[in-house]
Amino acid sequence: MITPVLPTYARADLEFEKGEGSYLLTASGERYLDFGAGIAVNVLGHANPGLVAALNEQAQKVWHTSNIYRIPGQERLAQRLVEATFADTVFFTNSGAEALECAIKMARKYHAVNGHPECYELITMEGAFHGRTLATIAAGGQKKYLEGFGPVTPGFPQVPFDDLKALKEAIGPATAGILIEPIQGEGGIRPLPYGDLRQIREICDEAGILLVLDEVQTGIGRTGKLFAHELAGITPDIMAIAKALGGGFPVGACLATEEAAKGMTAGTHGSTFGGNPLAMAVANAVLDQVLADGFIEHVNELGRTLRQKLARLADEHPDIIEGVRGEGLMLGIKCKVPNTDLVAAARSEHLLVVGAGDNTIRLLPPLNIGDQEVEEAIDKLSNACTALDGHAGGKREGAA
Repeated sequence: MITPVLPTYARADLEFEKGEGSYLLTASGERYLDFGAGIAVNVLGHANPGLVAALNEQAQKVWHTSNIYRIPGQERLAQRLVEATFADTVFFTNSGAEALECAIKMARKYHAVNGHPECYELITMEGAFHGRTLATIAAGGQKKYLEGFGPVTPGFPQVPFDDLKALKEAIGPATAGILIEPIQGEGGIRPLPYGDLRQIREICDEAGILLVLDEVQTGIGRTGKLFAHELAGITPDIMAIAKALGGGFPVGACLATEEAAKGMTAGTHGSTFGGNPLAMAVANAVLDQVLADGFIEHVNELGRTLRQKLARLADEHPDIIEGVRGEGLMLGIKCKVPNTDLVAAARSEHLLVVGAGDNTIRLLPPLNIGDQEVEEAIDKLSNACTALDGHAGGKREGAA
């Protein structure tokens, strides 16, 4: 099919007309169980009544004013995020990459106003994914995203994943902080051990540098905590979030302590659309449900159930599945066959999952799924694995 859309996506030949909860429907009525959720975005599923009502109500009032004026929804959402986290202040964006850009600028500005403008580097880890802007692809450090876009934006020395010795050795006179994902999402659902996260917090404190967390994919309940760093009992100085915050509406945020944000004064940063009334209405409606009593506990319960069933599936299909990892409802299946094969086989069973690095597939369902959806997903994955079992021996570790 010829299309005027820039061909930067390797899209599946599949389109949907509407969504209902955990399902997407084609124009012909075929139902697909969505365990990708727009890559960890549709935290409350499709056409969630609460989100639809909030958007419709705000759409009858004000869509956009710009940040020249106060936006009540921003102040309410910021207050709720501050009350629920380590943060003292919040800047709203349209995406995760924009939230990371704000975090990067904030970390550099912090040291500049403290008299050390030479401190501008953020140490990152191999396998990271922080976005698609020039700064965030440099922070991610992956050649496939950097190639052809000119000189790499300076300021992002990289160390091997979870190598604390290399991390310590990388700290120098230009270091502003450490930028990491508590669980690498695009990198293959690779969690940093809790103990190592605690040591990284200590390393930052001892060196007088900032801990910057990318919780764009892990945030808003995905891992069984509101944010993944809570699993390790630590707090960052700056944190970027997005994806699930808007439940499908584009919105992101950069959260920080008052100290870390001290350099971000009037005129140092801005956004035309960031925090617009429509986005704030939807994001507040997301928090209405995610912060409700029992919601996070439900994520933990369903996450344990799904992981146990995936472990049994791995035992039944040892030629297909190497292992299962992750937290809450952010789970990864490490494949022995090319992960693209398992993604395609699952799609043939009308189950949508997402590929990732390290030859994994990601299961990122809406957080309000129930036991029925878990059972259905396992049945479909079992059928997909069975379909691949016959020719698994000749295809190993073939996909990115």
